[in-house]
Amino acid sequence: MTEVLLYVLGLVLFALGLLVSIAWHELGHLSTAKLFGIRVPQYMVGFGPTIWSRKRGETEYGIKAIPAGGYIRMIGMFPPGDDGKIEARSTSPWRSMIEDAREASFEELQPGDEKRLFYTRKPWKRVIVMFAGPFMNLVLAVALFFGSMMTLGIEGPTTTVAGVQKCVLKQNENREACRSDDPVSPAHAAGLKEGDRILALNGHAVPDWDTLSERIRGTFGPATLTIERDGQRMDLHPSLVTNKVEKKDEDGNVVRPVEYVDAGYLGFQPKSEVAPLTFGETTERMTGLLENGVHSVIALPGKIPGLWDATFGDGERAEDSPVGVVGAARITGELMTVEAPPTTILVMFMNLLVMFNVSLFLFNMLPLLPLDGGHIAGALWESVRRHTARIFRRPDPGPFDVAKLMPAAYVVAGVFVCFTLLVLAADIVNPVKIT
Repeated sequence: MTEVLLYVLGLVLFALGLLVSIAWHELGHLSTAKLFGIRVPQYMVGFGPTIWSRKRGETEYGIKAIPAGGYIRMIGMFPPGDDGKIEARSTSPWRSMIEDAREASFEELQPGDEKRLFYTRKPWKRVIVMFAGPFMNLVLAVALFFGSMMTLGIEGPTTTVAGVQKCVLKQNENREACRSDDPVSPAHAAGLKEGDRILALNGHAVPDWDTLSERIRGTFGPATLTIERDGQRMDLHPSLVTNKVEKKDEDGNVVRPVEYVDAGYLGFQPKSEVAPLTFGETTERMTGLLENGVHSVIALPGKIPGLWDATFGDGERAEDSPVGVVGAARITGELMTVEAPPTTILVMFMNLLVMFNVSLFLFNMLPLLPLDGGHIAGALWESVRRHTARIFRRPDPGPFDVAKLMPAAYVVAGVFVCFTLLVLAADIVNPVKIT
């Protein structure tokens, strides 16, 4: 019963985090739009039926039933047609798409709004309005990450010994018990004990686990291990052997899928502790998180076949498989039931929100309509056209008609809907599990 309550608590916390992230995103659009005098009739968090709303000034603020996004409605998102008006309907479905979008952007036009339309603002102002939403998600992600890493910290291996292996075990054999013919581990033979803190290897200081691990992997044969035991500093003299161990990348992370390489081997388990990170360490991790996010977005199309096979075939769900809102909620629910220190669970939960906000930032920056990046690209193109015309003393070409790209926007939206449904099905049928 307790696990069920904790699971439900995880779902509720994720839903609240999702709503805050979306509301924060839309607040970026809203605040900058009002700053530049654009009229905003609606600010909504969610889609579908309205659960609650209040009108303050000229803007209606509300929450809708489905917490899968949000929007603000700005007057005059698209310019009028070539005749200065909304063009007449056509039998062409593409023309109908364009004019439907144009008509919707003028739907709530009131007297006096002529100078408060989105498209009449200078391109740099429109870029700021559209960029402000994704930027707010980036700000929130950075704030959450730095706040959790520098105050609570993360659990990680240290240079303190948690246990010593009695024999040399090859990691690719996946066994824990020693056999009679297994050689004695260098750590056990040298007298390394639980609770010892390793200070140096061959005279080189090892202030953290990453440094120690790297030096052990590159050391073979007789060595001098400087340790601290019961407050006393002493030297041990193990003879490191070559062993099959998991391959690591340049950042010290185990390569996935796992590969095994020959490296120096000492034979002990490091003690794990929760410790805050420094500003520099946090910055490095945040940079890596953003880089991994960019690579994940680029690699996304290539993951669709595996996702399909995991959903409708007999394939396994990959650890780095795309996860949707339902999948993330399930992960949060599972997280609350894990046997771990409360601080560790809190940090992991905050990191989930960090990754969600980083994803919102990166996806919305794609230069495709109807995403924010598509409107940014349109404003930048308009600026280039106008500056080029000014340089060559040509007539001002006027605002770039983003509405003409709406057929492409519907195609992009359709692709995103199909992808979202596939991820949803995968999250239900074959979910990613942290356990």
